[in-house]
Amino acid sequence: MKKNKSKQPSTFEREIQNAKFKKAFENEYQEFALQELLASMSEGDEKSVRALAKAAGLHPNAVQNLRSGKTTDIKLTSFLKIARAHGFELELVKGKVHLPVVGKRALAY
Repeated sequence: MKKNKSKQPSTFEREIQNAKFKKAFENEYQEFALQELLASMSEGDEKSVRALAKAAGLHPNAVQNLRSGKTTDIKLTSFLKIARAHGFELELVKGKVHLPVVGKRALAY
């Protein structure tokens, strides 16, 4: 005789059903994803905090706080400056449509 094995939901699957837990998880995950994205952008680029801040036109404390995770929310303009200092450009993609995110630097020709 076979036992009826119904798969029990994982702890995460149970917890994510709780609206308060889900909201906290989503907020923390976004912060984690931002830190990972910033780390990936700087991979192979050994700029010091001061050098990156100068290249991005930001205060060194702002860059240090982002790198350390002390600042968990970043303005889009600051993110773009850091991305450009690492040689990246931001683009929005929807299917075959690619829209570059234009900043001050791109407009000043």
